[in-house]
Amino acid sequence: MMGGRDLPDRISTLAPFRLPTFRMIWIASIASNFGGLIQAVGAAWMMTAIASSQDMVALVQASNALPIMLFSLVAGALADNYNRRSLMLTAQVFMLTVSIALTVFAYLGLLTPWLLLMFTFLIGCGTALNNPSWQASVGDIVPREILPTAVTLNSVGFNITRSVGPAIGGAIVAAAGAAAAFAVNAMSYFAIIYALVRWKPQRADDSLPRETLLRALSAGLGYVAMSPNILNVLLRGLLFGLTASAILALLPIVARDLVSGGPFTYGIMLGAFGIGAVAGAIANARLREKFSSEWIVRFAFVGFAASSAVIGASTNTTVTVIALLFPGACWVLALSLFNTTVQLSTPRWVVGRALSFYQTATFGGIAAGSWMWGLLSENFGASVALSIASLAMLVGALVGWRMPLPQFGDVNLDPLNRFNAPLLSLALQPRSGPIVLQIDYLIGEADIPEFLTLMARRRRVRIRDGARQWALMRDLEHPDVWTETYHTATWADYVRHNQRRMQMDAEIWDAIRKLHQGEEEPKVHRMIERQTIPPPSDIMHKPHIDLHH
Repeated sequence: MMGGRDLPDRISTLAPFRLPTFRMIWIASIASNFGGLIQAVGAAWMMTAIASSQDMVALVQASNALPIMLFSLVAGALADNYNRRSLMLTAQVFMLTVSIALTVFAYLGLLTPWLLLMFTFLIGCGTALNNPSWQASVGDIVPREILPTAVTLNSVGFNITRSVGPAIGGAIVAAAGAAAAFAVNAMSYFAIIYALVRWKPQRADDSLPRETLLRALSAGLGYVAMSPNILNVLLRGLLFGLTASAILALLPIVARDLVSGGPFTYGIMLGAFGIGAVAGAIANARLREKFSSEWIVRFAFVGFAASSAVIGASTNTTVTVIALLFPGACWVLALSLFNTTVQLSTPRWVVGRALSFYQTATFGGIAAGSWMWGLLSENFGASVALSIASLAMLVGALVGWRMPLPQFGDVNLDPLNRFNAPLLSLALQPRSGPIVLQIDYLIGEADIPEFLTLMARRRRVRIRDGARQWALMRDLEHPDVWTETYHTATWADYVRHNQRRMQMDAEIWDAIRKLHQGEEEPKVHRMIERQTIPPPSDIMHKPHIDLHH
């Protein structure tokens, strides 16, 4: 359906600014993003000067996006299990150090194409560590009802800098060289570091031990795999990054070869892209009121396709600059919508990991697309590459007919808080396990079809929240007895599994309880798995063969 509201109530676009912490970090992010965009202009244009092949120019964007694809999953698991503020501070200090080193190498004339890619890759590694923690922290700073607005404001902030930063970056590169652009970026980190030092987030009390990295990754993967809405977002984000990356990856070549411009022209083009993005962010809330999420994303794909075709055919700077306004708007509309959908579909315990999966898919598409479009441009020219990208973007829009994005549902992702840890007769440590659960139900013959339907939904919830080896069995001697079983690795994982249940899951639990015909609650057996040691008499010895007979 084309119409439909994604958000139930109209909320002021500036509402998050009433919160001092959000306002402080948002302003600091403006300064940091400003420096990052100036650095990006310097790196991209320096590559055109020190490398002869067009695919090396496109690899500048790929080298920035690739580490986000490679390391976001680990960063997301860290964001859900460690102090997010500390992780962000670590990332910012790391990027500051790399940026200073890049400035020194550029100033001394020591940069080679591959060395430049190494530095941009390392900066991308810092971004990969920072992003899941920052995006997950937005939901900690602002209430849920203004979260979409806060995500949009983050996009507005970035694109305000994008609208003027690249042009200024181009002017800096033209006037003082790339080393000066790298130095400006290094200075920009101090504002965000200061803001993070000032921020004192509340720490949640958790008596359970921290999950190991592998177990946290496994839990995040299980949640995403059992969440169809998030899987749809991942697919569309991958397709969008793969196709839309063509314009930004090839823009330095467009500025140099198609319109015969210099670094300032390149900066102006990036600025036009940023102005379009700001316009898209401003129109975001109103568009969500009138159109469904899927129709907005289709519009973004089609808008990119049309602009890519025009930019590939144009040899006039003014036409190209005007054409770049539209993909800028489409970029922020699609990516902010993807981000918000993931956050509103995910509970707080796993939001960092869910966002990291989204970033892995989207930036993986951007990295692969940048390399692919660079190769096509190298072999067939930028115009042909952009024309092919235009057709690919139309395919991305058509995918929505089969796998549409979900609407922002009014689901309650707060903890259900019905679980009370039982009193045990055995003394267990949090690491004790494996734990085996059995729940017995008495189900009448007439209720079996409904029961099986509900248990299929319950299976998805169990696995989503960390259960293993889920099974449903029926007693052959007492056919009205049904037993649900599942395993957790440790007692701490069992407690954590039950604490992850959300308010929206209550409907399934209550419906199953109504079908249970016993006077008491379904019987729960909590057991710990133990291996047996055979007594000596049970050990089979090899027969003795007497060779003398």
